[in-house]
Amino acid sequence: MRLINLHPGKRGSKILAILPFVLLFAAYLAASAARHEANPDDKLLPTLSQMAIAMRRMAFTQDMATGQFLLWSDTAASITRLIEGLSISALISFVVGISVGMVPYLKKLLVPFVAAFSMVPPLAVLPILFIIAGIGEISKVTLIVIGTAPFMMRDLILRVEEIPAAQIIKAQTLGGSSWQIALRIVVPQMLPRLIDALRLSLGPAWLYLISAEAIAAQDGLGYRIFLVRRYFAMNIIIPYVIWITLLAFLFDIALRLIQSYAFPWFAGAKSQ
Repeated sequence: MRLINLHPGKRGSKILAILPFVLLFAAYLAASAARHEANPDDKLLPTLSQMAIAMRRMAFTQDMATGQFLLWSDTAASITRLIEGLSISALISFVVGISVGMVPYLKKLLVPFVAAFSMVPPLAVLPILFIIAGIGEISKVTLIVIGTAPFMMRDLILRVEEIPAAQIIKAQTLGGSSWQIALRIVVPQMLPRLIDALRLSLGPAWLYLISAEAIAAQDGLGYRIFLVRRYFAMNIIIPYVIWITLLAFLFDIALRLIQSYAFPWFAGAKSQ
């Protein structure tokens, strides 16, 4: 039996999926115990109890200066910026992607520009955004848009081009206008693909958000991580990183559920 033909069962699949996390967790516990045995005041690898105490303080103790529960206020600020940025990116990408993918003149006009714009490092543009728009919310949301929209546009343009030509020809034969073809053939097929593009953009969006918050912000998960960094507060930094990862994972699950319930035909086609 060849290795490529061996498939784990349901129980084996679950064990294999969990195994890397268990090994990483065990490795951290072992390394943390070793460092604290050598130096009880070690801050590099805090123990689970140290991280739990720190996060309980961040989540359930009001900050003396602001009166807020810092973990939740930081989370609310970051999620608001993330949703705003990705929503704008999705709207722009959907309209531009479908239009460019369908209209040859727009394709010749905009595809080279979008391709070139997607090569601009978004973090290099951040100082320009701060100069033009200030250090408020606009610059942070705009950075997410600049970082994610071009790639979502290019993906949707390619997906529109992959629609079978027979569908477009039949619609035209039946007298469908460009507007009707867009609404009845292209848009329904691109909506689930837009969700896929959003899922792929979650990681970069978080990266741009954390970077912007680290440089100029008064709240947010990225701001808090870089604020406590100067105190070597790894008991806060590591849980915050885990919390960001969990939030991104939950966003991905939510988008996947929306896709499966709203477009069951698409999920079925992908599984085949």
